[in-house]
Formats: sequence, structure tokens, C-alpha cells
Amino acid sequence: MHLNNKHRDTLERIFRHPASGNTKWRQVSSLLEAVGATTEEDAGDLTVTLGGETEVLRRPHGKDVDEQMIVDLRRMLARAGFTAAAESAQTMGGSPDARPRSEREAEGDPDEEAR
Repeated sequence: MHLNNKHRDTLERIFRHPASGNTKWRQVSSLLEAVGATTEEDAGDLTVTLGGETEVLRRPHGKDVDEQMIVDLRRMLARAGFTAAAESAQTMGGSPDARPRSEREAEGDPDEEAR
């Protein structure tokens, strides 16, 4: 799975500590559509299946997601194998591979072997 730069930026913001206060709902929903199976419900809520876990995310009243949703997204993405480590490589000038850990291991990712 290949994530574009906007998806990687959103993933980095989700895993950043402390949580960024300006993570947009549309960016989160776009990321989730790229990494999982999503269905938009009538009220704009999003049903997401990712890594065998299904969760309904409530659309925020404003354009930004709240801190609790960031916590929920971190948990969901981490369980699916996404980590902040791939994103910190990008900020250090490296070439991040934001695929889930299981996909990198299946291909014998040399970065995984070095850890």
C-alpha cells in the first residue's frame, strides 16, 4: 500500500505528541479510505474496518477532530501495524515506508531486520 504525501502528513499528525489541534476531518477520512474499508453513513459518520477491527467514527461538529478521536485513531492505526517510526524517518530526511508492519515484514524489509 502506498500513501501519498498528504496521507503521510495526516498519519504523522495523528501520532505526534502532543496531539495537533488542527487535524481536519476530511484529511482523516481520506487517510482511512486509503488504508481501510470505509462506509459513510447518513449523518456523515464513517464506519471504518482496518486490521480486522471495525469502528464507527462520529463526524465532528467543526472541521477539526478532537483529542479523543486522535487517541482512538492512534490505537486503531497502531493495531493495524502503522507506527510513528515510519513518519519520523520522513522528518529526518529519510524515505518512510508507511505500509503496515505486516506488509513490510512479508517483503523482508531491511529496516525491520535492523530493529
